[in-house]
Amino acid sequence: MKVFTVVGARPQFIKAAVLSRALANADFPVQEILVHTGQHYDSNMSDVFFEELSIPKPMYSLGLGGGTHGQNTGRMIEQLEALMLKEKPDWVLVYGDTDSTLAGAIAAAKLHIPIAHVEAGLRSYNRAMPEEINRLLTDHVSTVLFAPTDVAKRNLLKEGIAEDKIHIVGDVMCDATEFYKSKAVKPVWFDELDVKAGEYVLCTIHRAENTDSETRLKAILEGIEASGEKIVLPLHPRTKNKIKMLGVELAGNIFIVEPVGYLEMNWLESNCKLIATDSGGVQKEAYFHNKHCVTLRDETEWVELVEQNVNTLVGASPDKISCALRSDRAVVFAEGLYGNGDAAGNIIKTLKGRA
Repeated sequence: MKVFTVVGARPQFIKAAVLSRALANADFPVQEILVHTGQHYDSNMSDVFFEELSIPKPMYSLGLGGGTHGQNTGRMIEQLEALMLKEKPDWVLVYGDTDSTLAGAIAAAKLHIPIAHVEAGLRSYNRAMPEEINRLLTDHVSTVLFAPTDVAKRNLLKEGIAEDKIHIVGDVMCDATEFYKSKAVKPVWFDELDVKAGEYVLCTIHRAENTDSETRLKAILEGIEASGEKIVLPLHPRTKNKIKMLGVELAGNIFIVEPVGYLEMNWLESNCKLIATDSGGVQKEAYFHNKHCVTLRDETEWVELVEQNVNTLVGASPDKISCALRSDRAVVFAEGLYGNGDAAGNIIKTLKGRA
């Protein structure tokens, strides 16, 4: 079996690390062709992930990041189609909801190559988000849909997708957290900050709905500043540029640091007081590390975390953000919301059964 895997962004590198390892150790012959589109092209955002997660070096690196959504997706489709024609894979494997995901799915669908979508069925029901469009279209052209939860499966069934195409396998991010938790690395700069383990809020801001809106970005920064908590903020290059353009002076309780690798992020998540983020992946990682999450969005795909009261949606309201970050409420974490760390094995079994 030849599997053509498309990755392009940090969360996909982490998921690929889990599944690529499982494919390499499968009990049947598998060849994986790993293709990196270059959607995240900064070395701090990309190269370090391949190195520290021991992901095999991509067979093809396309270097296509930096354009608009339309430019990126179009160029990716063109080059991925050429590679698929060359490699003639049995499956095209895509992850999540990025432009790389959609490009891989469209290229494969046009060539009638079976598509496996990992993390299928997530819905925010906010079609202003590019990610929502990507995941919707990818799900509807996929051959096999690997849903992480019952909620994700119900979403797909409501949209008319045949039940026999949907497989609840758990979440590969759960696999990743369990595997890499013991390998977490303390950032070398941490002791230079005026913060202590267990006493800081870990914050990430990168989603376009926040960074492209001057009003929302200023409101979020106002809220985390007003909380008075010590905020460790690994800043995405794109967000750093936006803040610079706005001329915003950050308060002394906000410590901006460079983007971190996955193993450093694991350490920061394990040792923080709580997490504030607009990232879908970090919301789950907060749960895996038993940390309350304050989500800087108006909705989330991970509705079960909100239902379990371990995730609080605050949007871009300064008052809600400030209040949530100061909260000391006790949080009880239910087990097994995203499987038992065996999602990759479940995916491999399904692919083998359809070989």
